[in-house]
Amino acid sequence: MPSTSPRPRKAASTVDNEYDSRSKTPKPRARESPRRIDSRTPQNILLFLFAFRALNALCVRTFFQPDEFFQSLEPAWQIAFGRDSGAWITWEWRHQLRSSIHPYLFGAVYFISNLISDYLSISPLNRANLLLAAPKLTQALFAAVGDFYTWKLAGKVYGNYSYEAWGALALTVLSPWQWFCSTRTLSNCLETSLTIVALYLWPWEWPSESSSPQRTGTSCESVRNKSATQRYKQGGLSSLRLCLLLAAFACILRPTNILIWICLATFAMFKKPTSFRQARTFSFLRPTAKEFMTFIYEAVFSGSVVLSISTLLDRAYYGSWTFPPFKFLYFNIAQSLAIFYGRNDWHYYISQGYPLLLTTALPFSLVGLFQALFAKQRRFTSQQNSIRCQLAAACTFMPAVLSLVSHKEVRFIYPLLPSLIILSSLPLAKFFLPAISSRSPSNSPRRLLLIFLFLVNIYIAYYTTFSHASGIVNVMDYLRTQYDSHYLGEAPTKLGSQAGHSSSSSSSSSSSSFLMPAVMTVGFLMPCHSTPWRSHLIFPGIQAWALSCEPPVNLNSTEKSTYLDEADQFYENPSTFLQKNMKGGLRNFPSKPSYQLNNNPVTYHHSSSNSPDPTTPHHPWPDYLTFFAQLEPTLRTALHSSPYAECYRTWNTAWHDDWRRKGDIVVWCLDRTLQREWREHTRLQYQASWQRSMEERERQFDKIIDGFRKEAARGSSWFGAQSGMRGGLEMVPGFLVVVVAFVVVSAAEYEAVAVDVVVAVVVEGKKEADKVAEVDDGVAVGAGLGWVSEEVEVQGEVGEGVVVLSLHQYFSALFLLLFLLRWIGVG
Repeated sequence: MPSTSPRPRKAASTVDNEYDSRSKTPKPRARESPRRIDSRTPQNILLFLFAFRALNALCVRTFFQPDEFFQSLEPAWQIAFGRDSGAWITWEWRHQLRSSIHPYLFGAVYFISNLISDYLSISPLNRANLLLAAPKLTQALFAAVGDFYTWKLAGKVYGNYSYEAWGALALTVLSPWQWFCSTRTLSNCLETSLTIVALYLWPWEWPSESSSPQRTGTSCESVRNKSATQRYKQGGLSSLRLCLLLAAFACILRPTNILIWICLATFAMFKKPTSFRQARTFSFLRPTAKEFMTFIYEAVFSGSVVLSISTLLDRAYYGSWTFPPFKFLYFNIAQSLAIFYGRNDWHYYISQGYPLLLTTALPFSLVGLFQALFAKQRRFTSQQNSIRCQLAAACTFMPAVLSLVSHKEVRFIYPLLPSLIILSSLPLAKFFLPAISSRSPSNSPRRLLLIFLFLVNIYIAYYTTFSHASGIVNVMDYLRTQYDSHYLGEAPTKLGSQAGHSSSSSSSSSSSSFLMPAVMTVGFLMPCHSTPWRSHLIFPGIQAWALSCEPPVNLNSTEKSTYLDEADQFYENPSTFLQKNMKGGLRNFPSKPSYQLNNNPVTYHHSSSNSPDPTTPHHPWPDYLTFFAQLEPTLRTALHSSPYAECYRTWNTAWHDDWRRKGDIVVWCLDRTLQREWREHTRLQYQASWQRSMEERERQFDKIIDGFRKEAARGSSWFGAQSGMRGGLEMVPGFLVVVVAFVVVSAAEYEAVAVDVVVAVVVEGKKEADKVAEVDDGVAVGAGLGWVSEEVEVQGEVGEGVVVLSLHQYFSALFLLLFLLRWIGVG
């Protein structure tokens, strides 16, 4: 790392020095930060970013995409713990569509974490927590490296330690999308980190070399050939090789990543011929002949190395020789299976993709894209302007091509986010730097805007990682806790397999039998892949089943048009589905949870049948039944004669675009002890909520009374008011204060009755109830109104939460009307 001092440096980067030596023309100086930068700053920034992303990873408590688990952690669990470990292997893996490189990475993490837990002899619950945290912290390391090289590439574009480079670092750290997504175990997240490191190592000097020698009268070919060997000896060749290796890994992870490198390779390799001689002599190539041959050789070498590693790992995982990228394209293009998972508008990446990625940085990104493509900055070198132009071209080309595919997701363009952040940092610094460096009152609006944008980013990051879809993670934590509390201490059960959920191709049980703790069974009546699986259930004793959504593989167009997966069949008619596809139908239910029974529980397997009308029951009734609250009224009707009752409920989200996933997440269980405990917990929660509400209303009432007393102290006495219309009207405002106070208190009294009744209705689980409630031994005193009501009729309805307080409304309106008539002189 070049040393720094308070004085401006002679060069901003190694690449800039090469440009100067070749062009022999003065280079515009990149703007530098005026403060002294310690040589240890890069190392300190990297350590800070890792600590920040580690905290980020441990704070993420929400669900985003099923691929976060089913395309990485589930096959990784199988690699680490065996095919009978209970991992859910989806259809993509059975049809060999995915590269096993990513799962092998996390499989090694699981294996090492398990060795550490065995060596330390930690408790089962702590071991589960370690296996949960290890993949997150691993991905946090990759995310920190991606942030670090975003800052480094910004330094190459704008100058090391320039305001724009610091702005890029601030944008990536404060990005809500980065906080929400970068530490998740999606292949797109690793792809993004690999892409930005490869971009930093890319030979950016090639596209901007041709014009410099022309200005000095020197042959481009001679200058480039003389410097090529020296540059490669100085580490340029190793950088190029590492760049191409990382790019190849990114393309193996996500084949669409090749679009970025096609765009950049076009810029690096070719220029538009301006004469027939250029085309005939191949002088339209930007690099020299030696550079071109070196690039081709390194690209072939790097690609071959990565393909060899991928092929060997796929051979070990699948058990046969295969090439997943080819099958990926075949299934998604030839069979159009991507449409099965959704179809989006052609403008999706413009109207939704970029706004979701950039949030508050979107205006600055749009300005940065326009400036990079059409407006060169004079204070930067031609090479720096060229880098910006190429990044902007890649950020335009990739979404344009992906828009041709029907199925679109914002994470498909996630690798572009670091480049967009770099382009955004220039207009961001230009807009906000005067407001930060100057205390002029004229810059106050910009300072306020900066604070506002900062707070908006914090709020979005908090909401998406702690609140929205948080119930998914909470319910998995609850199930693990229940297993640790109620099952691990039970007598062991002899089982033939640990498999808690496996596909039909890998559901065969092991021939050997072994002892394991008592089995806890769970069923998920949710849209497919609504929750994580073995990576969050952890314990092999938790056996579960869930609804599947196998795509219509190898079906013709007519069959595809009428095809319904298992989840669609269930939501089309839940009662009929349960009658046909549950063992025992809707009449025979287990009376107790499996750990309280003497007989051995049945091992659960996932049905992956493509038949649209399965007739054989294949799902046993579980100890715990989990579903979204949207389904609760239907299940209350269908299972009214069953011993199932609510034993857990957690808030999930305030809104959802899928109607099947709306509402809380509810867990029903068979254990009557747990049901009683949950009823008591719910009752105490309602009482505490009511107490807080009463205290708040009392404080409001006290404030109203204090205001009335202050008004009375100023000489406004309603007893001494003048008679007649004029005097009455003068006292109406003071009177209204009193009436409002009385109404508030009376509402609080009747709310107490209503809450008690609603609690009773919810706890007992009855659909409707009519109850006469008594307050204070049958007397409800109207807090100074002087009237007494001995009975209050309250009607409560479960699910709707509607409470009708007709008596309260009647007396409030009546007293309000009487007092108004009295004070306007009518009464």
